[in-house]
Amino acid sequence: MNAAPEKNAQPAEKPAKPKSARRRSREIALQGLYEWLVSGTDAGVIDAHMREQEGFDKADRAHFDALLHGCIAEAADLDAVLAKFVDRKTTELSPVEHGVLMIGAYELKHCLDIPYKVAINEAVELAKSFGGTDGHKYVNGVLDKTAGDLRPVEVQAKGR
Repeated sequence: MNAAPEKNAQPAEKPAKPKSARRRSREIALQGLYEWLVSGTDAGVIDAHMREQEGFDKADRAHFDALLHGCIAEAADLDAVLAKFVDRKTTELSPVEHGVLMIGAYELKHCLDIPYKVAINEAVELAKSFGGTDGHKYVNGVLDKTAGDLRPVEVQAKGR
């Protein structure tokens, strides 16, 4: 005898879409930046540690290198750019949100092949995955203003 399906049965969840190599590189770079912001560990040590992480083989290695080493090398400059739009010192931000904002600002400043809305969206997704409950809203607001500063022509052309 075949059982009838339950009336309240939930449809099977769709399998998660595989993460892009760039998204993986952002996630791993964020983990490295978190370690750097919290412990001050040498970038080379963090880099070696991050390369051992599960899934690193599926990451965009060049983008990971640019993000991790670029954000650490330019930390003071990135913080200066962000300082105009944050409501407190960047050192007082949660290390997760601080790292996400650094990645977003770095991509807005240097990765001109990535549309500014994509850079912001990717940072928001990182904040949703790793940050506090409403951290993604803060990240979105700060990076939206930062985009206007770093990419004024692109932002004006898109009409925000």
